[in-house]
Amino acid sequence: MSLYLLPLAAPLPLLLAAVFSAVRPGRRPLLVPRVAELGALLALLIALASVVLLVMKGPGDSMLIGSHGIGLSARLDVVSASMLLLVGFVGWIVARYTRNYLDGEARQGAFTGWLCAALAAVLLLVGAGNLIQLVLAWIAVSVALRQLLLFYAERDAARRAARKKLLFSSIGAGALLLAAGLLAHGYGSTDIAVINAAARTGDRPVLVTLAAAALAVAALLKSAQFPTHGWLTEVMEAPTPVSALLHAGVINAGGFLLIRFADVMLLAPGVLAVLAMVGGFTAIFGALVMLTQPAVKTSLAWSTVAQMGFMTLQCGLALFPLALLHIVAHSLYKAHSFLSSGGAVEQVAATRRPGPVAVPDGAAVGRAFVLAITIYALIGTASGRLFGMQHESPQALALGAILIFGVAYLLAQGLADAAPRSLTRKTVLWSTAAAIGYFSLQVTAGWLAAGTLPATPAPDRLAWTLMMLAILSFGAVAVAQALLPLWAGHPAARGLRVHLSNGLYVNAAFERLLGGWSTRKAP
Repeated sequence: MSLYLLPLAAPLPLLLAAVFSAVRPGRRPLLVPRVAELGALLALLIALASVVLLVMKGPGDSMLIGSHGIGLSARLDVVSASMLLLVGFVGWIVARYTRNYLDGEARQGAFTGWLCAALAAVLLLVGAGNLIQLVLAWIAVSVALRQLLLFYAERDAARRAARKKLLFSSIGAGALLLAAGLLAHGYGSTDIAVINAAARTGDRPVLVTLAAAALAVAALLKSAQFPTHGWLTEVMEAPTPVSALLHAGVINAGGFLLIRFADVMLLAPGVLAVLAMVGGFTAIFGALVMLTQPAVKTSLAWSTVAQMGFMTLQCGLALFPLALLHIVAHSLYKAHSFLSSGGAVEQVAATRRPGPVAVPDGAAVGRAFVLAITIYALIGTASGRLFGMQHESPQALALGAILIFGVAYLLAQGLADAAPRSLTRKTVLWSTAAAIGYFSLQVTAGWLAAGTLPATPAPDRLAWTLMMLAILSFGAVAVAQALLPLWAGHPAARGLRVHLSNGLYVNAAFERLLGGWSTRKAP
């Protein structure tokens, strides 16, 4: 239908702004920042109009502007609408921020142009209705991001991050191209909706597992999963708007890819198991390293590594609606965190120093876990009765159990023997609110995605094993984190902190394995 071509209009004002910026690449280019901001605002308004169209008309696919499965088309459903709105909103905020942040920079116009080009490519990606458009937009996002990473091309670290990203992007693009070719051949169509519909009926082409594996490789490399995370932690050499832009469908494009082809991924449970293992390990690894980082932006970058790992874990457990919810929530708060990072030091310095901190002992941590599990069970039961959830998937319950470990860590601070009663009351109230929020958002995401994304299948033995392993791993980390003040002064703990602050030297070892990434100029 012609109405469903509307999402394809969202990138147009940004592309025009990019062209306008290309002819004014220098310092304080006349009207370029204003044009970029206007283009981003128009893209956001078109995204909002697409959401209204989805509500009024329901999901649908546009006609193909092209022939033989090659051209432009749009798929409008809850997945694409959510991503369009997210990218449009974050992109508009980043464009506004960039206008002042880069004011007076020598290549302000060029940066603004590549920023608009990156946003336009992401909008084409998330709204793609066919494989050809998806692959080309995927590659275009990487090309634009590389130019932004090289804004300060004279910096060795910036060139190293860009080269590393180029390697991973090239491999990821090759994997996606392979997956697209296999899916088009196996299902006889390049239309994404047709492929997913056929996969949902159980249609299994001979090489569908290989196609799913290729999709997984592309997603893992795009989302900076272990051990390919190094470029993301080095991206701080680029201007701050780039860090925020990553959360507008760039770093989380891997998660989007897995969600978009959720029906295909369910045909390859072994591939999902690998995603769960890699994602779970990346989440724990990134979270531990994050706690040791002294710089605000570097800590946020490691937090993004951990969050992308958790998103991959959700996809590996076939919790695709929750993974989509995670993309939206994480992108909003993390983009804000990066854009406000400049004032973080001043805020900390201006904060009145508190008195003695109540340190929880082993008994307090034990009480916290018991109380957290009780809160989780009570609210879970109440929400089940309220929303009619009689048979919640074990995967969702396992994810909730992992969440409750974070609640237990919060409660441990309030249940310490020396903690004032006001702190205890606050931690209990906030922990209860967190559990209520989790179940409410879980129900909402499932309701919105019903009919678009497949239901989570019953877990097999491998899935049960992975869930138990994830619960035990995240639980052990939560206990260790809660008890950290008790053993932080031990020599072994201080040594471990040094190793963790360097990411356990994984990035350095990976660079050496690849032959080094020397950026020195030959004499």
